[in-house]
Amino acid sequence: MFRTRRLRKTENIRRLVRENKLSVDDFIYPLFIEEGTGIETEIPSMPGINRYSLDTISKELDEVVALKIPAVLLFGIPSKKDDEGTETWNDNGIMQQAIRFIKKNYPSLYVITDVCFCEYTSHGHCGVIHDNDVDNDATLVNLAKQTVSHAKAGADMVAPSGMMDGAIAMMRESLDNTGFANLPIMGYSVKYASGFYGPFREAVDSAPSFGDRRTYQMDPSNRDEGLREATFDDEEGADILMVKPALSYLDIIRDLKNNFDRPIACYNVSGEYSMIKAAAEKGWIDGEKVMMESLLSMKRAGADIIITYFAKEAARLLLKS
Repeated sequence: MFRTRRLRKTENIRRLVRENKLSVDDFIYPLFIEEGTGIETEIPSMPGINRYSLDTISKELDEVVALKIPAVLLFGIPSKKDDEGTETWNDNGIMQQAIRFIKKNYPSLYVITDVCFCEYTSHGHCGVIHDNDVDNDATLVNLAKQTVSHAKAGADMVAPSGMMDGAIAMMRESLDNTGFANLPIMGYSVKYASGFYGPFREAVDSAPSFGDRRTYQMDPSNRDEGLREATFDDEEGADILMVKPALSYLDIIRDLKNNFDRPIACYNVSGEYSMIKAAAEKGWIDGEKVMMESLLSMKRAGADIIITYFAKEAARLLLKS
């Protein structure tokens, strides 16, 4: 009789036959950078995650570099907002300042920027509002301005999160026409209108002031639509395809892995992070064990890259092992 337990008997044999392994090289760490000075404020619903101003962020960046995390994903929180989010293409805006600061002081870090409007608009939606809805094509014009401004500031990669139709094509064209043909784009290719984003919206003050985002983010019921969305991004020139959220959409990560010859990323979002933190604080779960198991599930599903607020904690454990 063949006994599958033979290959589980000791830790060393388990290591030898292990199919998937997490590495610090898999991680991108999101950072929230707020315009102003003296800011280091913990986000109540995301224990351990802070908003920083540029004069306080060095300690955090020192730790990221020391842990050998290769990349950060920047989210800017401006001091002023308007209907169109014009601060997003201000060459001296908080995002542009942050890019220049990190590239100057931490040149080994790979800097990816969130390209969106919800943090910058007075209404909290991801673009220009006409007739109580986001105007897709008017938003694309502004998206091109924001993209080029980030590139000029020194971003290594741009990542549009607004789910506007044609966003990748518009960004690719604008980058190619302004001397940034080699700058890659990570598409938020399959982004669902999820309930798991709640803590993030607190983190960046981006909750919509009316309605919701279901007219541009995907219906959680749909699987085949995810392949269509990813196909559009692939054809328009995205260099990396992403699924967001991760844990409730592992099947979608696997679909993309099976169907596209591109690196696949996933975003382990704020609500997924906060649930584990809250349950661990209550003593209901082993927080470290569940953290690593959940990250491994994303890797097993097919993610080459994992954007996660757990990056520092997981890196510490991995570097010890």
